[in-house]
Amino acid sequence: MFETLKEQPADKILQLMQLYREDPREQKIDLGVGVYKDASGNTPVMRAIKAAEKTLWETETTKSYTGLAGDPGFADAMVSLVLGDSVPRECVSAAATPGGTGAVRQGFDLVKMANPKAKVWVSDPTWPNHLSILKHMGMEFTPYRYFDSETRGVDFVHMIADLTAVMPGDVVLLHGCCHNPTGANLTQAQWKAVIELLLEKEAVPMIDIAYQGFGDGLDEDAIGVRMVAEKMPEVIIAASCSKNFGIYRERAGLALAISQEAARRDTHEGALAFLNRQNFSFPPDHGTRLVTLVLTDPDLRADWASELEDIRLGMLKLREQLAAELQAASGSDRFGFVAEHRGMFSRLGTTPEMVERLREDHAIYLVGDSRMNIAGLNAHTVPVLAKAIVDTGI
Repeated sequence: MFETLKEQPADKILQLMQLYREDPREQKIDLGVGVYKDASGNTPVMRAIKAAEKTLWETETTKSYTGLAGDPGFADAMVSLVLGDSVPRECVSAAATPGGTGAVRQGFDLVKMANPKAKVWVSDPTWPNHLSILKHMGMEFTPYRYFDSETRGVDFVHMIADLTAVMPGDVVLLHGCCHNPTGANLTQAQWKAVIELLLEKEAVPMIDIAYQGFGDGLDEDAIGVRMVAEKMPEVIIAASCSKNFGIYRERAGLALAISQEAARRDTHEGALAFLNRQNFSFPPDHGTRLVTLVLTDPDLRADWASELEDIRLGMLKLREQLAAELQAASGSDRFGFVAEHRGMFSRLGTTPEMVERLREDHAIYLVGDSRMNIAGLNAHTVPVLAKAIVDTGI
């Protein structure tokens, strides 16, 4: 049987990580892997998470299974964090998942269960794993234009033009904030226009929010999600705790299904629990328990929010420094978009050949589509990167 298996394409980011590890140059810079790093190059455990782990260690009395949908307290805390008061709690169904990726997968599975013929519309570009999962599941998908390689901003005119072809029952996948891989976000006015179009087309939005708190602030980053939840009759959301709580390896995520008809909540929650059962049975609990402790304890929540804000402001400072260094090195303001983008990523909008030259000539590692992880920089490496970008002719 196994002789029929075909070799799968290698993950490009994992390949890049291997090349970086094997590079003997001392001054190499890793801007490829999508993980937050501090100025020392470490991914720290947040203070509030450390405190919550101590509390959990002292008070936890069992390692028995949770429910199929996970601990209800985690769902309540995360629904409040993501949605605020934009929609009544009784209209929201939720199930814990192994990370945000698990939530994305469950969201797609929910679409397939409800409407096997639904087409999923995906931004061009998007997080590569969106496309990989859809292909693996055999679901039909089509891109809509999103990123303008000239301005390095949202190509909103063409985005709307493409989405006019959406059919009733189709699903439009949107990034809640800190768009991956471009860093270019929709404005509130643009969110409003998208909502109006989706209402007109009777399409269903699915929102992947993986970086809440990394862009403009916890509530500010959720504005688009909350606008959609308030106005649309049905919404699917995949939320991740990996980045804003720094618990990547704990795999804590949440899949949400919203319907303005509260009577459907039990059905939707049952469907999410069923999908959990089929895919991995009971979801992991350790990370979700830590998130719940942090979000429900006023002191821990305040400390977490403070540290998260420091992280956010630190990335903004790096963006501003890089934009200034690029302007000084190039004598041009064409790199001003770096300061305008939000979150960990920006896309330079250059060719794979130029990205390869950065790696070969300057030991600077970016993903082939020119996505760079701003959090991989520090105050000392920013000028090095700026000079390399200009010297390469980007």
